[in-house]
Amino acid sequence: MPGMIVVGLQWGDEGKGKVVDWLAESADIVVRFQGGQNAGHTIVVGDETFTLSLLPSGILRHGTVAVLGSGVVIDPESLIHEIRHLRDRGFRVDNTNFMIAENASLVLGAHKHLDIFREGPSDSKSEIGTTLMGIGPAYEDKVGRRAVRVCDMANPDRLDTVVKGLVRHHNKIRQGYNGLDIQAKSVHGDLLDYAPHLLPFVRPVWKFLRESLHQNKTVLFEGAQGTFLDVEHGTYPYVTSSSTVSGSALCGSGVGPKDIESVVGVCKAYQTRVGNGPFPTEQLNSTGGKLRRVGVEIGTITSRPRRCGWLDAVMVRQACAISGVEGVVITKLDVLDGFDELKVCSGYRLMGQYLDHLPSCTDAQSKVVPLYETFPGWTQPTAGVRKKSNLPKEARAYIDRIEELIECPVTLLSTSPERNDIIRYSDGPPS
Repeated sequence: MPGMIVVGLQWGDEGKGKVVDWLAESADIVVRFQGGQNAGHTIVVGDETFTLSLLPSGILRHGTVAVLGSGVVIDPESLIHEIRHLRDRGFRVDNTNFMIAENASLVLGAHKHLDIFREGPSDSKSEIGTTLMGIGPAYEDKVGRRAVRVCDMANPDRLDTVVKGLVRHHNKIRQGYNGLDIQAKSVHGDLLDYAPHLLPFVRPVWKFLRESLHQNKTVLFEGAQGTFLDVEHGTYPYVTSSSTVSGSALCGSGVGPKDIESVVGVCKAYQTRVGNGPFPTEQLNSTGGKLRRVGVEIGTITSRPRRCGWLDAVMVRQACAISGVEGVVITKLDVLDGFDELKVCSGYRLMGQYLDHLPSCTDAQSKVVPLYETFPGWTQPTAGVRKKSNLPKEARAYIDRIEELIECPVTLLSTSPERNDIIRYSDGPPS
């Protein structure tokens, strides 16, 4: 450190929450820089399991300040509920260990309604497969310059003006879906009710981070979702509505590139995806079923079953390049215990031609044929192993080849959901 960015290298759900929680033990500040309450982190601490959606993972570490940056879209009701839930479980959440960027935008009920209107019937082939939590419409209003921001809640007159403009825009859209008009007075009243619960946490986050970094404090920047849900670099249009790669940590928190010392990427030892869209290595068979069952691959926030398949080293290599990743953390290695053989995608064929990257065109992404390398499995369990020397030789061979294919060192391995089941595998960040 001082500044370390942690990003997902697949479609999210890679285990970033555990990784950030583990790193936060030696960090002063953890910053969430994009996404909304659609991004869930599950963290296991002893016998307790914690599910976070908006609060940064560092909130569970004593002495660490958790920050929501300006790039996050915040559902006030969801955040208030999450704060109360953690307090009820004995954790401190106050203005000494949690803060919210004053210029972050809000997710409102109108955004959730629009998500539902657009997705259409559940069997629609055109649906993106969003979480229906209003994240996309909230970002639309942000770039459309009509969003309600956190700082607006401190000024009732300004809030009234902004809410009226946003409601006017949404009501025109809702008429096309035969939806009832939203009443600006009701939205304004709800936000004034939320304000006393959130305004004590509001700060100019960019200023706090600048001062902290200049004092040589360690700052972790925590990404949500994964590289291939990035609105620019992902499997468009089956993506989220924000930028999930390392570059977005800068504008989503208010720091400059000189403050970043390293970038760490996180991926599973296999591959999963929630929602629709291309998935070259998906296994619609007993292998996929076993990965789902053993890995407990159910969405943290949505409870949707995740699609499962073999690790795609092509995609991970591409994600490492896009974010400038210097060290990779592989999670859930223990899920592969007991497989007779394992496969890793090392390239594609498309219309008879070899490809060493995932193309941008949606049709091409859906048509690429994965080329696999096959590895022997292992019978000795890896669950809970904390030393590299205690891993089965087959597991080490599997990881060693992944390092070669993704052209980046695998610096850490996670062998269970428990926060301290981590192996230092190769040199490099995080250190």
